[in-house]
Amino acid sequence: MSQHTQPQQPYAPAQPPGSSPARNGLGISALVLGIIGTVSGLIPFFFWLAGILGLIALILGLAGRGRAKRGEATNKGVTTFGAVLGLVALILSVVGAVLTFKAVDEAVTDINKAVADSSASAKPAAEGGAAAGGAAGGTEGKDDVLREGDSAAYDDGLEVTVNAPASYTADEFAIGHTKGNKAYTVSVVIENKGKEKYDATLVTVDARAGEDGVNAEQIFDGKVGEGFSGTVLPGKKITATYAFDAPADAKGLTVEVGPGLDWDASQWELKL
Repeated sequence: MSQHTQPQQPYAPAQPPGSSPARNGLGISALVLGIIGTVSGLIPFFFWLAGILGLIALILGLAGRGRAKRGEATNKGVTTFGAVLGLVALILSVVGAVLTFKAVDEAVTDINKAVADSSASAKPAAEGGAAAGGAAGGTEGKDDVLREGDSAAYDDGLEVTVNAPASYTADEFAIGHTKGNKAYTVSVVIENKGKEKYDATLVTVDARAGEDGVNAEQIFDGKVGEGFSGTVLPGKKITATYAFDAPADAKGLTVEVGPGLDWDASQWELKL
C-alpha cells in the first residue's frame, strides 16, 4: 500500500526580507491639517483655529520629512507640502489676529466717541440761576440743584424742564395710588434744540418723596400715566404729565428724568 504525499507549496513572504511598511501617516496628517488651517486663516475671526492647526501641521510635516529622509516614509513631497501649508496657516493666523484686534479697537473707539458726543458731553446745565452740578453729581449745596421751572440743557441741544408739582385727585380705579397718601402731577417738557430728531420713547421719569426718599409710585388712570412717545423734530418740543403718590406728610418730591440711554439723568428738587 503506497502513501501519497502532498507536495508543499513554497511560502512567499508578503514583503522583502529586512523591509518594513512605509510610515506615511505624519505626512498625510500634515497635509490635511495644513489645508484646513489655511482655509480657516482666510475666514474672519477664525485666525485662532488657523494658528492651532497650522502649528500642528508644521510639526507633523517636519517630523514626516525626517521619516522620509531615514527611508521610513515614501511621501516626502506630501509631507513637505503639508509643512508649507502649516507655515502659511500660521502666517494667516497672525495677519488675521492683527486685523481682528484692529477692527475691534476701531469699533470700540467709534462707540466711545459716539457715547462721548452724546452722553459724556451732555452734561446738564441748569438755566434760571440753578447750577447743574447737583443734578449731575457735582458739588453739593442748596443752590446746586435744579428747582421747579429750571431746565437741564445738554450739549447736543436737548433741553429738559420740570415744572412745579400740583395736587391731583386720582380716580377710584387708579393704579399706584395708596389710600391716605396724596397725589401730585408733574409736567415735564423736552425741547429739541439740536439738529437731529429726538426719539422720546425711552424717556424715564421717576420720583422719591420726603426727606427719607421713599419711592413715589407713579399713578396710572384715565388721565395721566401715558408718558412720552414718538419723535421730536429739531426746533420742536413735547410735554407729558406724570402723577406720583407721596406720603401725606411729605414736604418735597425729587424727580429724576432720563432722556434716554445716551444721556445722563437729571434731578429736580420740588416743594410740595
